[in-house]
Amino acid sequence: MKILLVLTSHDELGNTGEKTGFWLEELAAPYYAFIDAGAELILASPKGGQPPLDPKSNEPDFQTEATHRFDTDPVAIHKLAHTRKLREISITDFDAVFYPGGHGPLWDLTEDIFSISLIEKSVQSGKPVGAVCHAPAVLRHVKSTDGKPLVAGKTVTGFSNSEEAAVGLTQIVPFLVEDMLKANGGRYTKGADWTVHVEVDGLLVTGQNPASSEATAHSLLKLLA
Repeated sequence: MKILLVLTSHDELGNTGEKTGFWLEELAAPYYAFIDAGAELILASPKGGQPPLDPKSNEPDFQTEATHRFDTDPVAIHKLAHTRKLREISITDFDAVFYPGGHGPLWDLTEDIFSISLIEKSVQSGKPVGAVCHAPAVLRHVKSTDGKPLVAGKTVTGFSNSEEAAVGLTQIVPFLVEDMLKANGGRYTKGADWTVHVEVDGLLVTGQNPASSEATAHSLLKLLA
């Protein structure tokens, strides 16, 4: 079982002058869910190399057992520092693909032609795609074989408008994940803010927020099983 983890290369939080990137817990929790299930993991990003970490995700309040494990795991740290360039990746080499969130993907992975193609080819070849929190944003321009948005008619979730408002970034982000999924015809659902909520529809697995990251990974593993 070989799973591709795709991370953002974008580190600017709009025009705020603040930094963003991927959210540590949303990488760490799925990483170990997959590792502990016996999966081989490859990490990739648009630019390759070390992806930017959202500095907020490294604050003490957001640390978990999985983030502590990641921070002291030399193999994981090496993989993260040497992500492969997304344009060099072929889905034929993998059984599934998973996108951790953070605000970064809203800017780069959403528009990345190699990411879009990767997801389309993954679904066409019967391989599941997982995305958590802000990462369902990567589905924005992904199409089904009929030319309609991939999420059209599918039950999906992702970072909610109320959660974005709670972190004060509604006017900063290029678009709201919830609004985009609805606009593309997705049947958007959500749980209470900051609680675990995952949707599985066909090959698509989406999680609402950081609390949902491990559960989203386990749902993807169930599809692989």
